Amino acid sequence: MATTLLRKTVLTAAGIAATAGGIAGPAIAAQATPAERAAQVVTVDRKGPGERELDVRYEAQPNFYFCGPAAARNALSVQGKNIDVDAMAKEMGTTEAGTNSINDITPVLNKETGKDVYRSTEIPVDKVGEKADKLRADVVRAVDDGRAVVANIAGTATDTDGTTHSFEGGHYISVVGYRDGGKVVTIADSANPDQASYQVDVDALARWIASRGYSS
Repeated sequence: MATTLLRKTVLTAAGIAATAGGIAGPAIAAQATPAERAAQVVTVDRKGPGERELDVRYEAQPNFYFCGPAAARNALSVQGKNIDVDAMAKEMGTTEAGTNSINDITPVLNKETGKDVYRSTEIPVDKVGEKADKLRADVVRAVDDGRAVVANIAGTATDTDGTTHSFEGGHYISVVGYRDGGKVVTIADSANPDQASYQVDVDALARWIASRGYSS
């Protein structure tokens, strides 16, 4: 498991968004200074049998509805990019109702990488089982290529340490690593710097994404 160094961003309020179409939702609102927002989680890039994690220059989201731009910013940081989250929000059409769908994230990821490599994939609720294998393959492929995945999730998932993460109104996260050949994936979560990094089973991630989608 990769070593992680966390310098915390101060949070002062919590908020839940009334989402547009239930796409983007609750997170913890941070009234942070630019210096605080530059707090980092540094993950050691490590290769081993069936595992890899990418270096993440982490920022917590500055308010309850910027989870989409923040997830994209954290994802792009693994490629050494430091993009202003406010600028990303403007490009994605983010409002206090959140970011409408993963299809608003993918074009921005492609613009910033300079390659047409990201594509959106939906996971219908009735096809979670068959789509989990594709999600696993897509995460491994992207991470091996030095790229993070951005996922639009909703509901509750339990990580490998037994901690629950609940976003009933919806949320966006970054997937920045994997182990056991992709059976377990590493999440960078902008909602709360106290839980900035955790791991979940890829099948649990597929259920978390169900009815929404991811960009890989």
